[in-house]
Amino acid sequence: MSGFQIIALIFCICGIGAAIGAVVSNEWRVTSRASSVITATWVFQGLWMNCAGNALGSYHCRPHLTIFRVEGFLQACRALMIVAICLGFFGTVFAFVGMKCTRIGGSDQMKAKVAFLTGILFILSGISSLAGCSLYAHKTTVEFFDPTHVTAKYELGTALFIGWTGSVLCLVGGFIFCCTSSAQHVILRYPKNCSR
Repeated sequence: MSGFQIIALIFCICGIGAAIGAVVSNEWRVTSRASSVITATWVFQGLWMNCAGNALGSYHCRPHLTIFRVEGFLQACRALMIVAICLGFFGTVFAFVGMKCTRIGGSDQMKAKVAFLTGILFILSGISSLAGCSLYAHKTTVEFFDPTHVTAKYELGTALFIGWTGSVLCLVGGFIFCCTSSAQHVILRYPKNCSR
């Protein structure tokens, strides 16, 4: 059981790290090279700032200075990703208490309940991160294929794929935590039946 919990914790910590990396990245969407006449310059946007770069490797970023002028979908994506990171942080704290291989957390039954709570927190973190990245990707895709959208066309950036990967890792780790704690709870409740 504890080996699976350690693997689950590694998955979840990697997933939260990927979510943090996606949040701080400025490459949530990048201008399409196919629709751009000048291919030596490009624009990439993130949750917190817009940046412009060129082929020489220099770029300049401008942060979103006010929350009231930011589009609604961007505010929703920010909120979902911050919620995902916070849930992942609390899930990590509870994981160290609820894992079978640690000495803190009380009895085995209490550890099983805390491990199950850990799994739920990581599953919610993964869903929140998945929803934030998918909402941003949906908006970018709709604008790209909209013929009436006359401003620059954007493609999906690397931060979205990092965020999706992190959310899948959190979901898998959370499911492993839930399954191991449920199995541990059954073993603790019916020890005679499980020993046969």
